[in-house]
Amino acid sequence: MKNRRDFLKTAATGAVLLGSSAAADKLGFAGMLDKHAEAAKSKVVVAKDAALHGSGGGPGGQLDDKRVLDLLDRAIAAYTGHHDPVEAWKRIVPVGKVIGLKTNGLGGKGISTHLALVLAIAERLQQAGVKPGEILVWDRNARDLEACGLTISTDPSRVRCYGSDVAGFEEQPVAFGSASVKLAKILTRECAMVLNLPILKDHGMAGVTFSMKNMYGVVQHPQQLHGGGCNPGVADLNCIPAVREKVCFTIGDAISSVYDGGPGFRPERLWQPNALIVGEDRVAVDQTAWQMIERKRAEVGLPTLEAAGHPPRYIATAADADHKLGFNDPKRISLMEI
Repeated sequence: MKNRRDFLKTAATGAVLLGSSAAADKLGFAGMLDKHAEAAKSKVVVAKDAALHGSGGGPGGQLDDKRVLDLLDRAIAAYTGHHDPVEAWKRIVPVGKVIGLKTNGLGGKGISTHLALVLAIAERLQQAGVKPGEILVWDRNARDLEACGLTISTDPSRVRCYGSDVAGFEEQPVAFGSASVKLAKILTRECAMVLNLPILKDHGMAGVTFSMKNMYGVVQHPQQLHGGGCNPGVADLNCIPAVREKVCFTIGDAISSVYDGGPGFRPERLWQPNALIVGEDRVAVDQTAWQMIERKRAEVGLPTLEAAGHPPRYIATAADADHKLGFNDPKRISLMEI
């Protein structure tokens, strides 16, 4: 059997497919929001493994690829209730369509979506019946993808990996609220479903960058959405139909994180939660990630993000009556920590 690094060479870099809003309905979240169920809760799984970086530990510790795969399996099993990894993935993604894996390499090699996680997901997708050429790993450009350790490939017989510097953006903008943007053609034309693979970071303007903020990588000029601490820009962007409907599931990379001074790499502020944060509700996922960063900041004696002047206000905006992207109220979040 091929090892996971062979998957990147022969299946190259990844995309998945849930099938737009129908994919989300497969797991139940979209239907729940549509019904505005008063008693409904959003499920979020935080899976941890303190030994992910092996005996070395610390920022220089070698990431254990096998333990990353095992952690992914535990997270997906906990979320779906299916303990067989392949069967669990079959509950998440359809086959016969292109699945996108949206990474984040903006922060550079020290704080980007980990290659081991991308490879693990690509492996499980193929075992669940997704063809290599139906997996497309993508980001803004080659630089960001290479920061994740990925190799550019447009070979349709393999897992593909390229950015919007290759595929381009739509000519006509689409809008919701304050967001009027030209979307990546990879999102609008190629992917039927996108798995969101952000990396957990503090952000000097937005407060936190994770699931919803990672969508700034699917627009041509994200700088236009940074006003007001990215509020309401993040929430408005995620309400645009192609983003809201196709980006159905987050497998958030909290293996490493920057808890202060982000979104760039700050080695003196690097921290290893050794975790994955998984869920369909992008608001609940971001709320959970925010609290993780706040706990770490408190642990090292830093002020809250509110006190530091950059709280992630867009999270509450995304949950409000105008956006209805998910739940930020802890009482509406069913958090499972494993």
